[in-house]
Amino acid sequence: MDSNKKLGLIGRNISYSFSKKFFENKFQKLMLKDFSYDIFDLNEINEVENLFSSPELLGFNVTIPYKEQIISYLDELSDEAEKIGAVNCVLIQNGKKTGYNTDAFGFEKTLFLHKKNAQDKALILGNGGAAKAVKYVLDKHNIPSKTITRNSETNFENLDTETVQEHKIIVQCTPVGTFPNVKDCLKFPFDALSSEHLVIDLIYNPNYTQFIINASEKGAKTVNGYYMLEQQAEKAWEIWNFQKK
Repeated sequence: MDSNKKLGLIGRNISYSFSKKFFENKFQKLMLKDFSYDIFDLNEINEVENLFSSPELLGFNVTIPYKEQIISYLDELSDEAEKIGAVNCVLIQNGKKTGYNTDAFGFEKTLFLHKKNAQDKALILGNGGAAKAVKYVLDKHNIPSKTITRNSETNFENLDTETVQEHKIIVQCTPVGTFPNVKDCLKFPFDALSSEHLVIDLIYNPNYTQFIINASEKGAKTVNGYYMLEQQAEKAWEIWNFQKK
């Protein structure tokens, strides 16, 4: 009889997790009785040490705010995780801990499902782990991008309509507007948006953030983070199950 295989998600204040439901449904569908998926809510990243001592742990997903902090606890990084500087999936094999970034894979699938040829320049809102994965994908496909943060030269206070008009892809990578704070919205010149714009908000809960609602009112094509989330989870599942050396 195979021993138990533990998977999970580390983050802070993870009150709602897509991943747990997603993987438990998967175990059920595939009739995998020996797999479990747990939520590991860590106040500080160093608490991850306790997790590593569990012999059944096959790997885990990483969410806000630990995608960058987890790196110093790992033995190795995949190429894309190293280039991005953020990890959202960890594989543990024979005690060796390897970090991957499946956010990049998920975003790439989402982008090319919706992108039109004329949409050839992007604005990235935010600069956390997810924003880094987004930038990596845009760079890979030679799509010029500009990152907007609170402290960047072009920031949320001085971002003008002209810049928004020029950049037909807008990717919202901050947690602003996530459940339960669904009325919150980034300061953004929505009037500059048109039907020529593609607006991707990486948030999936709620389905329609205030940012997406405001953008769709201006005629922009809007997409939430749900498909990206599914795709990055599928990729993680592949990593945990098919990387057996």
